[in-house]
Amino acid sequence: MEKKLRVGVLGATGMVGQRFISLLENHPWYEVVIVAASPRSAGKTYEEAVGGRWKMTTPMPEAVKRLTVMNVNEVDEVAAGVDFVFSAVDMTKEEIKAIEEAYAKTGTPVVSNNSAHRWTPDVPMVVPEINPEHFEIIKDQRKRLGTERGFIAVKPNCSIQSYAPVLTAWKEFEPYEVVATTYQAISGAGKTFTDWPEMEGNIIPYIGGEEEKSEQEPLRLWGKIENGEIVKTNEPVITCQCIRVPVLNGHTAAVFVKFRKKPTKEELIDRLVSFKGLPQELSLPSAPKQFIQYLEEDNRPQVSLDVDFEKGMGISVGRLREDTVYDYKFVGLSHNTVRGAAGGAVLSAELLTAQGYIKAKE
Repeated sequence: MEKKLRVGVLGATGMVGQRFISLLENHPWYEVVIVAASPRSAGKTYEEAVGGRWKMTTPMPEAVKRLTVMNVNEVDEVAAGVDFVFSAVDMTKEEIKAIEEAYAKTGTPVVSNNSAHRWTPDVPMVVPEINPEHFEIIKDQRKRLGTERGFIAVKPNCSIQSYAPVLTAWKEFEPYEVVATTYQAISGAGKTFTDWPEMEGNIIPYIGGEEEKSEQEPLRLWGKIENGEIVKTNEPVITCQCIRVPVLNGHTAAVFVKFRKKPTKEELIDRLVSFKGLPQELSLPSAPKQFIQYLEEDNRPQVSLDVDFEKGMGISVGRLREDTVYDYKFVGLSHNTVRGAAGGAVLSAELLTAQGYIKAKE
């Protein structure tokens, strides 16, 4: 790419916004030129607005420290300075829907980490290795929004990244019933142990809204475009429990699966390690070379050893074995704020750029 695309980050001061900032440092295609946040942060430098709340393990990039934070609600002013935006705004669902559509209507593509538009019928919710064909619905969305250039694309919930890619790799064996329990890191709530000391040595067996997302969103990933909207599939039927655990980064899932066409363990492992998608074929900058790794050791995957596999963009699977009630069971692990949040959105943007949906404004 001759000239980097100009990027804005909406909700730049929050945890996911910070992750976007850190992932985009020295990106070969993109340059962060605008950071936007709530009116209370507007007018300050990014460094001043974040203050002591920088939650990444790497230092704040020098290039963004002195950027003046813009008011995210001043849509036209922010949109005028960028080619597209990443959205990680912290608002109500209806406010998020409205502001993301407002940006799209200015002719500015919006790649969102938020859940607000995940069930909007003509908004693609994509894991680039799983359902890139859903980007084709953007043409229908543009007609509805009355824009030739703008659109909204979203990524799914972080909780499903540790098992939905696995089930996709096994599609030929027709999984039809799935039980999953997710053990979810505190960064998924935008917290560190400093913010949330009561999580140390603790487990909370409830995360609001998470179980419904974990059961339903994979079905939309595997759905089809029909008459200008994405229609979810009916199978496999998934039931979930979602539990908050005292881990900073990394969502683990314990999963049980029934198949119509029973595979061997060797076949299942082969499909995992050979599974590739468009990001790998196109060698996109953020794409993991190995999307899913299989670990033979009985005590893997572990958060401390495996969460950063492929810089947090890969999925780790282990403990695959036959079950006495279901056909097989396994344990999956994904990085919830990289693959599951900002990193997944950056990879989506790269694919949208490679396919011509995102380009420089004239």
